[in-house]
Amino acid sequence: MPALLPRSAPRWLIDPAVDLLARSGVTPNMLTVGGVAGNGVAAVLCAVGAFSPAGVVVLAFSLLDMLDGALARATNRASDFGSVFDAVMDRVSEAAVLFGLLIWFSDRGGRTEELLIFVALAGSMLVSYVRARAEIVGLRMREGVFTRAERVALLGGALILEPLWGDVITAALWMLAVLTVATAAQRLALVWWQTRNV
Repeated sequence: MPALLPRSAPRWLIDPAVDLLARSGVTPNMLTVGGVAGNGVAAVLCAVGAFSPAGVVVLAFSLLDMLDGALARATNRASDFGSVFDAVMDRVSEAAVLFGLLIWFSDRGGRTEELLIFVALAGSMLVSYVRARAEIVGLRMREGVFTRAERVALLGGALILEPLWGDVITAALWMLAVLTVATAAQRLALVWWQTRNV
Protein backbone atom coordinates (compact mmCIF):
# COMPACT_ATOMS: atom_id res chain seq x y z
CA MET A 1 0.00 0.00 0.00
CA PRO A 2 1.49 3.40 -0.97
CA ALA A 3 2.06 6.26 1.46
CA LEU A 4 -0.78 8.74 1.96
CA LEU A 5 1.43 11.75 1.21
CA PRO A 6 4.23 12.14 -1.34
CA ARG A 7 7.74 11.52 -0.04
CA SER A 8 9.04 14.79 -1.50
CA ALA A 9 7.69 18.16 -2.57
CA PRO A 10 7.51 19.09 -6.27
CA ARG A 11 10.68 20.46 -7.86
CA TRP A 12 9.03 23.77 -8.78
CA LEU A 13 8.50 24.43 -5.08
CA ILE A 14 11.78 23.07 -3.73
CA ASP A 15 14.31 24.32 -6.30
CA PRO A 16 13.96 28.09 -5.71
CA ALA A 17 14.33 27.64 -1.95
CA VAL A 18 17.33 25.35 -2.39
CA ASP A 19 18.99 27.84 -4.76
CA LEU A 20 18.50 30.66 -2.26
CA LEU A 21 19.86 28.60 0.63
CA ALA A 22 22.88 27.48 -1.40
CA ARG A 23 23.73 31.08 -2.32
CA SER A 24 23.36 32.10 1.32
CA GLY A 25 25.95 29.57 2.47
CA VAL A 26 23.49 27.51 4.49
CA THR A 27 24.57 23.87 4.86
CA PRO A 28 22.30 20.82 4.98
CA ASN A 29 23.30 20.11 8.58
CA MET A 30 22.34 23.67 9.52
CA LEU A 31 18.85 23.00 8.19
CA THR A 32 18.69 19.74 10.12
CA VAL A 33 19.72 21.44 13.37
CA GLY A 34 17.28 24.26 12.67
CA GLY A 35 14.46 21.77 12.27
CA VAL A 36 15.29 20.16 15.62
CA ALA A 37 15.49 23.55 17.34
CA GLY A 38 12.13 24.58 15.93
CA ASN A 39 10.50 21.36 17.09
CA GLY A 40 12.08 21.93 20.50
CA VAL A 41 10.26 25.28 20.63
CA ALA A 42 7.07 23.50 19.60
CA ALA A 43 7.60 21.02 22.45
CA VAL A 44 7.79 23.88 24.97
CA LEU A 45 4.63 25.40 23.51
CA CYS A 46 2.85 22.04 23.81
CA ALA A 47 3.96 21.67 27.42
CA VAL A 48 2.31 24.99 28.35
CA GLY A 49 -0.83 24.39 26.28
CA ALA A 50 -0.14 26.85 23.45
CA PHE A 51 -1.32 24.31 20.91
CA SER A 52 -2.09 26.40 17.82
CA PRO A 53 1.30 28.17 17.81
CA ALA A 54 2.94 24.80 18.46
CA GLY A 55 1.18 23.31 15.44
CA VAL A 56 2.29 26.15 13.18
CA VAL A 57 5.89 25.77 14.40
CA VAL A 58 5.82 21.98 13.91
CA LEU A 59 4.64 22.30 10.32
CA ALA A 60 6.95 25.21 9.47
CA PHE A 61 10.14 23.70 10.85
CA SER A 62 9.37 20.21 9.62
CA LEU A 63 9.39 21.67 6.11
CA LEU A 64 13.14 22.01 6.58
CA ASP A 65 13.23 18.22 6.45
CA MET A 66 12.20 18.44 2.79
CA LEU A 67 15.03 20.85 2.04
CA ASP A 68 18.13 19.46 3.75
CA GLY A 69 18.47 16.42 1.49
CA ALA A 70 17.74 18.46 -1.65
CA LEU A 71 20.30 21.06 -0.57
CA ALA A 72 22.89 18.36 0.09
CA ARG A 73 22.44 16.95 -3.40
CA ALA A 74 22.41 20.38 -5.07
CA THR A 75 25.64 21.45 -3.37
CA ASN A 76 27.39 18.06 -3.62
CA ARG A 77 27.46 17.78 0.16
CA ALA A 78 25.52 14.55 0.43
CA SER A 79 27.30 12.15 2.77
CA ASP A 80 26.66 8.97 4.73
CA PHE A 81 26.97 10.91 7.98
CA GLY A 82 24.53 13.57 6.80
CA SER A 83 21.98 10.91 5.93
CA VAL A 84 22.28 9.24 9.34
CA PHE A 85 22.34 12.60 11.17
CA ASP A 86 19.16 13.70 9.39
CA ALA A 87 17.34 10.46 10.20
CA VAL A 88 18.34 10.57 13.87
CA MET A 89 17.38 14.23 14.25
CA ASP A 90 13.99 13.52 12.69
CA ARG A 91 13.35 11.05 15.49
CA VAL A 92 14.56 13.60 18.07
CA SER A 93 12.18 16.23 16.67
CA GLU A 94 9.22 13.88 16.79
CA ALA A 95 10.03 12.69 20.29
CA ALA A 96 10.43 16.28 21.53
CA VAL A 97 6.94 17.33 20.45
CA LEU A 98 5.37 14.19 21.92
CA PHE A 99 7.30 14.79 25.14
CA GLY A 100 5.85 18.30 25.33
CA LEU A 101 2.37 16.79 25.04
CA LEU A 102 3.28 14.21 27.67
CA ILE A 103 4.13 16.99 30.11
CA TRP A 104 0.82 18.74 29.39
CA PHE A 105 -1.34 15.64 29.82
CA SER A 106 0.58 14.21 32.79
CA ASP A 107 -0.06 17.43 34.73
CA ARG A 108 -3.78 16.96 34.12
CA GLY A 109 -4.24 13.26 34.80
CA GLY A 110 -4.45 12.34 31.13
CA ARG A 111 -3.65 8.67 31.59
CA THR A 112 -5.10 7.62 28.25
CA GLU A 113 -3.11 10.27 26.39
CA GLU A 114 0.08 9.28 28.23
CA LEU A 115 -0.30 5.67 27.09
CA LEU A 116 -1.14 6.73 23.54
CA ILE A 117 1.96 8.93 23.39
CA PHE A 118 4.11 6.00 24.48
CA VAL A 119 2.62 3.68 21.84
CA ALA A 120 2.84 6.37 19.13
CA LEU A 121 6.48 7.06 19.93
CA ALA A 122 7.36 3.37 20.06
CA GLY A 123 5.51 2.78 16.80
CA SER A 124 7.27 5.62 15.00
CA MET A 125 10.65 4.32 16.16
CA LEU A 126 9.74 0.84 14.91
CA VAL A 127 8.74 2.21 11.51
CA SER A 128 12.23 3.66 11.13
CA TYR A 129 13.94 0.66 12.70
CA VAL A 130 12.35 -1.86 10.34
CA ARG A 131 13.46 0.28 7.40
CA ALA A 132 17.00 0.55 8.74
CA ARG A 133 17.30 -3.20 9.31
CA ALA A 134 15.78 -3.94 5.90
CA GLU A 135 18.34 -1.72 4.21
CA ILE A 136 21.16 -3.51 6.05
CA VAL A 137 20.14 -6.75 4.32
CA GLY A 138 19.92 -4.99 0.97
CA LEU A 139 16.21 -4.18 0.70
CA ARG A 140 14.92 -0.77 -0.33
CA MET A 141 12.14 0.10 2.09
CA ARG A 142 10.25 3.28 1.19
CA GLU A 143 6.78 1.77 1.55
CA GLY A 144 4.57 2.56 4.49
CA VAL A 145 1.08 3.95 4.74
CA PHE A 146 1.89 6.24 7.69
CA THR A 147 5.47 7.47 7.72
CA ARG A 148 7.03 10.73 8.93
CA ALA A 149 5.25 13.07 6.50
CA GLU A 150 1.84 11.75 7.54
CA ARG A 151 2.71 11.85 11.24
CA VAL A 152 3.91 15.46 11.05
CA ALA A 153 0.86 16.57 9.06
CA LEU A 154 -1.56 14.84 11.45
CA LEU A 155 0.03 16.10 14.65
CA GLY A 156 0.63 19.63 13.37
CA GLY A 157 -2.93 19.90 12.09
CA ALA A 158 -4.39 18.51 15.32
CA LEU A 159 -2.42 21.02 17.41
CA ILE A 160 -3.72 23.90 15.30
CA LEU A 161 -7.33 22.71 15.48
CA GLU A 162 -7.39 21.74 19.20
CA PRO A 163 -8.44 25.19 20.51
CA LEU A 164 -11.25 25.34 17.95
CA TRP A 165 -12.79 21.89 18.34
CA GLY A 166 -11.35 20.29 21.47
CA ASP A 167 -10.19 16.69 21.93
CA VAL A 168 -8.60 16.77 18.45
CA ILE A 169 -5.19 15.98 19.93
CA THR A 170 -6.54 12.91 21.72
CA ALA A 171 -8.09 11.66 18.48
CA ALA A 172 -4.82 12.32 16.66
CA LEU A 173 -2.89 10.40 19.31
CA TRP A 174 -5.21 7.42 18.81
CA MET A 175 -4.54 7.58 15.07
CA LEU A 176 -0.80 7.92 15.60
CA ALA A 177 -0.71 4.98 17.99
CA VAL A 178 -2.70 2.66 15.75
CA LEU A 179 -1.27 3.68 12.38
CA THR A 180 2.40 3.79 13.37
CA VAL A 181 2.20 0.26 14.77
CA ALA A 182 0.27 -0.83 11.66
CA THR A 183 2.93 0.73 9.41
CA ALA A 184 5.74 -1.02 11.29
CA ALA A 185 3.85 -4.31 10.88
CA GLN A 186 3.27 -3.54 7.18
CA ARG A 187 6.99 -2.98 6.62
CA LEU A 188 7.90 -6.13 8.54
CA ALA A 189 5.45 -8.11 6.39
CA LEU A 190 7.04 -6.63 3.27
CA VAL A 191 10.48 -7.69 4.49
CA TRP A 192 9.18 -11.22 5.07
CA TRP A 193 7.59 -11.28 1.61
CA GLN A 194 10.76 -10.10 -0.12
CA THR A 195 13.03 -12.52 1.76
CA ARG A 196 10.79 -15.60 1.99
CA ASN A 197 12.63 -17.48 -0.77
CA VAL A 198 16.13 -16.29 0.08
